[in-house]
Amino acid sequence: MTRTPIDASIAIEQNGQRRQVAVGPRQTHQQPERLSPDALGNLGGKTNAELMTEARSIGLTDIPARRTELALQVLQHRSQTTGIAIGAGILDVHDKGYGFLRPPGGSGGDDDIYVPNGLIRKSGLRQGDFVAGPVRSQGERTRNRGNNPLLWPELVNGRDVEFSQRRPRFEHLTSVYPDSQLTLETAPKRMNTRIIDIIAPIGKGQRALIVAPPKAGKTVILKDIAHAVAENYPAIHIVVALIGERPEEVTDMRRSIKGEVYSSTFDEQVEHQCETSDRALDRAKRLVESGEDVLLVLDSLTRLARAFNVKLPSSGKTLSGGMDPLALYPPKQFFGAARNCEEGGSLTIVATALIDTGSRLDDLIYEEFKGTGNMELHLDRTMAERRIFPAVAMDRSGTRHEELLQSPDTLRQVWLLRRMLALLQQQSSSGNPTEATERIIERLSRSQDNDSFLRSITEK
Repeated sequence: MTRTPIDASIAIEQNGQRRQVAVGPRQTHQQPERLSPDALGNLGGKTNAELMTEARSIGLTDIPARRTELALQVLQHRSQTTGIAIGAGILDVHDKGYGFLRPPGGSGGDDDIYVPNGLIRKSGLRQGDFVAGPVRSQGERTRNRGNNPLLWPELVNGRDVEFSQRRPRFEHLTSVYPDSQLTLETAPKRMNTRIIDIIAPIGKGQRALIVAPPKAGKTVILKDIAHAVAENYPAIHIVVALIGERPEEVTDMRRSIKGEVYSSTFDEQVEHQCETSDRALDRAKRLVESGEDVLLVLDSLTRLARAFNVKLPSSGKTLSGGMDPLALYPPKQFFGAARNCEEGGSLTIVATALIDTGSRLDDLIYEEFKGTGNMELHLDRTMAERRIFPAVAMDRSGTRHEELLQSPDTLRQVWLLRRMLALLQQQSSSGNPTEATERIIERLSRSQDNDSFLRSITEK
């Protein structure tokens, strides 16, 4: 996103890398008084097919699958041909009503694009919208603290202003059971996603909780899920919220994930951690309101609850471990936002919860969220200590209403696999249930795909 409109450039995410893209000539720009709202041709009102046709006609080769990125690239070309300076970014609305366009996942700067209060109200803009439009040149500053103001929004989440004005509120969307599976299987050796597809399938709108002890491989599983969705479903928007994580893990996520990464490391103030989670959730909600499918990855729900426990004023009541009951509501609102919308669009949330850390507070947080999700994936400490990965406790993992996601034949084969797992655990000579899981993982690794593995189970 542009932070200096006079340079006429926008930092966008493409192929997992942030890069500056020119959106207008540097030397000359049309004066604001000569511009009209039709100067750029109302790109947001075009259908996806029309945008694809125009993208091919102007010579774009790497055409993105997401509408927001596709419309932005076409707008960049029109900016270069018309000489109109363009600015874009994620809208951050202040308490007084005005706002600024920020880089996705980034913090504010002194040269962010200013959006007037009246323009926000008139255009129906909301916190977290991706807005692109012409900006006033730097030599024509007005009373906006030196920032270059947005003249009008040409694109709002890849669509026109009329669409943004009539879109529904996220809270008014009807939530239904997930009924379309996100197939995560990509390669034979990527065992994490293969096991998830069999034992605990994820659908569009799933509220998934990964319950993990320390050093059990939860971060690797999150990355594998994000990579699989980006590979199998390029049109799905991926938003990652890293709360209280180590700085090196944040860097690794930014470099490897094809999506927007919002992060606040463990050494930052809890206020910043809470604001980061709010910005990530607002961004995901705005996309769902526009009918898009979104995957929101949160690591971790435990640290987010800890941050709100420190930030919010005490209510005078204290649960085990020093947790204030009121501090649990913001994380529950975050996790509860996952839904498959009957009107179109979905928000899939995959969050992690920490257990066996030696902290009663962490155990309490998990107990409060246990049962709130409709999919749980449990990781096993014993398997992780023996370096058996993926360290998935198959007998404790599963998805509610999995019959809506898997075909009848696949469902019957999975039930047979679970019965076989229970029988192997009973027959284990050492009484260790992880031995049965290890045998199944070893057998799964010898198969080329999940279908052949499940067929081999049925045949025997």
